[in-house]
Amino acid sequence: MNLGYFNYPLPVNESVLNYAPGSPEKIALKKTLAELKGQSMNIPMFINGQEVYTDKKIAIRPPHEIAHTLGHFNEGFEQHIQEAITAALGAREEWSAMSWESRANIFLRAADLIATKYRTYMTGSTMLGQGKNVYQAEIDAACELIDFLRFNVHFLSEIYRQQPISGAGMHNRMEYRPLEGFVLAVTPFNFTAIGGNLPTSAAMCGNVVVWKPAYTQIYSAQFFMRILKEAGLPDGVINLIYVDGPLLGQICFSHKDFAGVHFTGSTSVFNSMWETIGRNMKYYKSYPRIVGETGGKDFVVAHKSADPKVVATALLRGAFEFQGQKCSAASRAYIPSNLAAAVKEQVIAGIKSFKMGTVEDFTNFINAVIDERSFDKITSYIDQAKSDNSLKIWAGGNYDKSEGYFIEPTVIETTDPLYVTMCEEIFGPVLTIFVYEADAFEETLELVNTTSQYALTGSIIAQDRSAVELATRKLRDAAGNFYVNDKPTGAVVGQQPFGGARGSGTNDKAGSILNLYRWLSARTIKETFHPAEDYRYAFLGEE
Repeated sequence: MNLGYFNYPLPVNESVLNYAPGSPEKIALKKTLAELKGQSMNIPMFINGQEVYTDKKIAIRPPHEIAHTLGHFNEGFEQHIQEAITAALGAREEWSAMSWESRANIFLRAADLIATKYRTYMTGSTMLGQGKNVYQAEIDAACELIDFLRFNVHFLSEIYRQQPISGAGMHNRMEYRPLEGFVLAVTPFNFTAIGGNLPTSAAMCGNVVVWKPAYTQIYSAQFFMRILKEAGLPDGVINLIYVDGPLLGQICFSHKDFAGVHFTGSTSVFNSMWETIGRNMKYYKSYPRIVGETGGKDFVVAHKSADPKVVATALLRGAFEFQGQKCSAASRAYIPSNLAAAVKEQVIAGIKSFKMGTVEDFTNFINAVIDERSFDKITSYIDQAKSDNSLKIWAGGNYDKSEGYFIEPTVIETTDPLYVTMCEEIFGPVLTIFVYEADAFEETLELVNTTSQYALTGSIIAQDRSAVELATRKLRDAAGNFYVNDKPTGAVVGQQPFGGARGSGTNDKAGSILNLYRWLSARTIKETFHPAEDYRYAFLGEE
């Protein structure tokens, strides 16, 4: 029973630590990295609050040091999916009835634990398990995850406050119920924060969740699950399982209590999910919520008025931070002919200055891509480009997987704006440049708008304000997150709500109030103080 109206004001974004030489945070993180590398973890699933082990162990290795084993996770099978669903449904009644302030406290406490006691473990496990350098891991596994938890508490409190008006003799109110059933959260390797946000945003709204992370994100995911348990999350509310994706879909998408899916991953997988859910509609109690953020072929368009240094920096950071393994990474760029030489010179100089290697050396800007499958896919595009005489390789083109999955940042120049690397998502450190005639800006904008099936992120770089306005208007449907004079990456919770449309997903804007509405089912209640005692209305008394 609520005994007060509790206030959760708009939080301040978590400050990013800089890990400067000799700083306390660097010393502490280096110690944690050594600790994590010095042990081999046996990582369980978490079903109904219990640690679950199986006979099938799969090794976890740093992508930059594949000879080292960080530990093994216990892969689950059909029975574990069923057990996770049963546990979630068993926890639903008590969890959905828990007071809002108690639910909010769990996630606020989890955020505080990450910000303090477990910051080095979340950052360190993301560095080692997913191959992120210290800065990329800090802004992801610490700051963004903390922000998701704190901002979502604020956003949900704002939703709960939204109430209808009441006329004379009555009181109207709105309840924001959780969905009836369980929510499936399927999360990617590339952001620990996404791995944490997809299950918790639904759970915060009173839902119960089955959570399947990518196998290459399990190392950091299990640390977050332990933090949630320490923060007081009741057993069964979120169940973390490591199972085959198609098997998971087969079971969850045919279950009568399936209430929704919160997904980040490939467009093809999401399309398959949508088709399966559509075929199975006859099984469900309610229409499931389908929320997904999928692929991207993100662009940078430079106008002839742009500063070449700004353009080059946006490309170097936007295309190559975290080895281009971001849905938002700059993957295609349109450079005017008057700037091409200057931009080329600065991009090449920047790439030559990059250091590439292990995440444990904080001076490395480039690290390894996530696994051998990604390595092989990315390098196939590079090999195709290297064998095509119509293309120019500005920089990179080399790769090696003998010790880790290392690929040089590679820049391709094409004279064909529809060349394959301008159109298809590569998800690696490959940037393709198309040089256009400086006076053909408007025609180039149309090209940008129609080249790709995706519409996630993009940017315009220009000093001419009319060019900025024209690009903003012409590219309105081409990107859900649009940047002016900046790289197309680095969305911050509460500042740039994230998501795109077309083949990039349902644009439900993680990091905003919009996403939380998807995990709620409203009920309107009208209470009449003086109930009618006669069916007759006054108009019936005609004289």
